[in-house]
Amino acid sequence: MALDGIVTRAIVHELQGCKGGRISKIHQPNGHDVVLTLRAQRGNSKLLISASPTYPRVHFTEKTFINPTEAPMFCMLLRKHCEGAIIEEIRQIGMERIIHIDVRQRDELGDVSVKRIIIELMGRHSNIVLVDPITGTILDGIHHVTPSISSYRVIMPGFSYTEPPEQHKSNPLEVSSTEFQDSYTAAEEEASRWLVNSFSGLSPLIAGEITSRVSAIKGDDQAASEGEVRIEADALWTAFESVMGPVRDNSYTPVTGLNAKGKMIFSAVQLQSIQDAEKTYDTMSKCMEDYYGDKAERDTVKQRVSDLLRFLQNERSKNIKKLDNLNKDLLEADDADKFRLWGELLFASLHQVSKGDKSVELVNFYDEDQANITIQLDPLLTPSDNAQRYFKRYNKYKNSLAVIHEQLGKTKDEIDYLDNLLQQLSIASMNDIEEIRDELVQQGYLRDRNKKGKKKKKSDRPTVHQFTSSEGIELLVGKNNLQNEYVTNRLASSNDTWLHTKDIPGSHVVIRSTDFGEATLEEAAQLAAYFSQAKESSSVPVDYTFIRHVRKPSGSKPGFVIYDHQKTLFVTPNEELVKSLPSTIKNG
Repeated sequence: MALDGIVTRAIVHELQGCKGGRISKIHQPNGHDVVLTLRAQRGNSKLLISASPTYPRVHFTEKTFINPTEAPMFCMLLRKHCEGAIIEEIRQIGMERIIHIDVRQRDELGDVSVKRIIIELMGRHSNIVLVDPITGTILDGIHHVTPSISSYRVIMPGFSYTEPPEQHKSNPLEVSSTEFQDSYTAAEEEASRWLVNSFSGLSPLIAGEITSRVSAIKGDDQAASEGEVRIEADALWTAFESVMGPVRDNSYTPVTGLNAKGKMIFSAVQLQSIQDAEKTYDTMSKCMEDYYGDKAERDTVKQRVSDLLRFLQNERSKNIKKLDNLNKDLLEADDADKFRLWGELLFASLHQVSKGDKSVELVNFYDEDQANITIQLDPLLTPSDNAQRYFKRYNKYKNSLAVIHEQLGKTKDEIDYLDNLLQQLSIASMNDIEEIRDELVQQGYLRDRNKKGKKKKKSDRPTVHQFTSSEGIELLVGKNNLQNEYVTNRLASSNDTWLHTKDIPGSHVVIRSTDFGEATLEEAAQLAAYFSQAKESSSVPVDYTFIRHVRKPSGSKPGFVIYDHQKTLFVTPNEELVKSLPSTIKNG
């Protein structure tokens, strides 16, 4: 994994500036993340600690998190023991992906209490554990490990804390040249595998970097042909030291970029394996924030929306099938006049038809050329009954035309609505998902999961995504129908400017000012295009008009509006521009 012992060391070095600082707030936005708000010499900052099984990490963050209305039990415990506490010590255990944060707080009786937050960044076994360092007793962990899961290492309140099993590897910062070369010479493994198996904190990425530096140092292709020619011990040591020397001195060069396979990678040290899109950073936190971006949330969102996605896609497929059937009915109904004609011709020519005839050829006296026409008959019916049968079919189709047209309109609106919801799910955050689910319950598509249980008190004010333009103007973005309605119908003033992609599902965007320049209009249009179904397109048409020209038809679906007096501009969504705009998330 990319987050190795070296990255952990770089982060711990960066965190040293927090020693002596105070933990002012603690939040737990989801089941595996904790956010500490710190007050230290560097000012206020937010520290994200994630025990995600896929993206475990620790770094300062600028992101805004929506917290649950009721704090989880682990968060409440952290608040009890750590909120208001002073950070005394932050250290890494050897070169492992384990961080200890010791905090000091006065308890309810005024006595000084010391607690230890242990962060284990170990893939699917990642955890955040609060321990009493004096007794070694676990107060709680964000992820419980019961005796049935692991008899060796239980993470439950009341149990003694046990360190993760030792891997019996050497510390790469403490090994001498002689020890290194002797050990490597005695080994039979190839260099990169030996490095990973021998030293703690070295990922395959760093091991590969060390072996690739051999050729750069020696000026030959020895590393490239390692499969055939074993790298010399002294050359490997020189390359090893070129990486570990700066790490030992806490001199880091945080970097991201694409490797030869086009995969994005990151590191605390410079990488020769980066082939394209190389980007360096001032701090390890900025590097990790940029690298992880929304990856962790997007993965969690994908898991949470899978059932909604399946439901909406099924509903859409049903309506597409219904639309096809209605169009077939429409084609048949459009032939209604043919049945009326046949009925009239039969009534006018009853003397030419006999019971038992399967068809009859009659003169079409409505035709200018008086051409003959063949009419199919039911041999079991009389000529008169055959004529009546065609009149009944004529009346049936004539009456159904109005119903078919009405159903066609409703079905097309339903497909547009479902397309809109599918687009909203593609950009939804965790909070947005629940709002979309609430909307589907309100609209009767889903049953209320909380109906039988304890009902949660819901705010009538949905989440609002607020951006600030380069001119300092407030821009509001709705990322689902409830947010769109709230932003457009309740927050915006009549003279505010409203934007939406033309004939494309997307977000409502509002410029909350009557005085703004072209830059703000362009940035608002970028937001409308970026948070739409046309995110990956170019020259996306975006309509804009005053809020007073935007109306919601009575009885229409949530988020649906009609508007006029609009102008249209064309933009190509620019992700970097959108992400560069200051943003925050707030409840209404």
